Amino acid sequence: MSKLRWGVLGVAKIATAKVIPSMQAGELTEITAIASRDRSKAEAAARELGIPRAYGSYEELLRDPEIDAIYNPLPNHLHVPWSIRAADAGKHVLCEKPIAMSVPETRELIAARDRTGVTIGEAFMVQVHPQWERAVELARGGQIGTLRAVTGNFGYFNPDPRNIRNVPEYGGGGLMDIGCYPIKTSRMIFGEEPRRVAGVMVRDPAMGTDMLTSAVLEYPSGQCVFTCSTQMVPSQSLQVFGTTGRIQFEIPFNAVPGRVARIWIDDGSDITGANRRIEEFAPCDQYTLQGDRFSQAVLKHTAPPVPLEDSLANMAVIEAIVRASASGRWEEPRYE
Repeated sequence: MSKLRWGVLGVAKIATAKVIPSMQAGELTEITAIASRDRSKAEAAARELGIPRAYGSYEELLRDPEIDAIYNPLPNHLHVPWSIRAADAGKHVLCEKPIAMSVPETRELIAARDRTGVTIGEAFMVQVHPQWERAVELARGGQIGTLRAVTGNFGYFNPDPRNIRNVPEYGGGGLMDIGCYPIKTSRMIFGEEPRRVAGVMVRDPAMGTDMLTSAVLEYPSGQCVFTCSTQMVPSQSLQVFGTTGRIQFEIPFNAVPGRVARIWIDDGSDITGANRRIEEFAPCDQYTLQGDRFSQAVLKHTAPPVPLEDSLANMAVIEAIVRASASGRWEEPRYE
């Protein structure tokens, strides 16, 4: 099978340090160009990463006829505008999460996809990691009894007001940046959509972004409870509870490339966990897998790992949590 030829919008750290090197190791991905509004930055990144072409504007890259697909790691508020421009240029698009700033924006992107006929997907790399595929199989297959709850946390410490994750206008804040992960993964585990949500937020008094958010998602089959924070000790955890067992991830969201990933399955027979069993997954890179799965979808004309309908559902939950934190009441996700 031939490789998909990729161009990258911007020189964001996640792209240059993680995603591009990982995609370059893929079987179906070829990074052929990178663009920045500062040509010198694009050229420096191209030299460092061995990318053949560098452009001094995003428009130049989108005009390149030898690029099939675009990876969009721009700040959140630029996700939809530049993804739409890429689609209008006939390019397929893999866009970083969260894919949009709102439900209406997500619908704009869906309309662009349907109008242009290109493939557009959200870069939730957890979707394709073997540990998550296995956890979904175990939870839905009755291996831990009847599914009851998902609990988790995700946090890091970043008080820098200049960082894009701390700028409200750029879609910053803990819920958008990392709270989206327990939302996404609990939806994967339950295979359902939340009926209603509750939420509380603490906003940084100077920056205005949420620095601490906790939420409860009520699913038809159970509940998800999580906390996320941009001003907390770096940590991440997630557990899945059933009536006869639980699943615990060693590193749920940022599984380390080249390192064995582990989940624990515990039947609850010993409070110390002495009877739990460990499942290990061969070293892999979820960004490599993500690039290849998306490329395969384009080449075979199938749905991407995370289609826009899934992105819409995740964004609807994010918005409901924000409304709930303001109203102090349960709120239902709205999809329009």
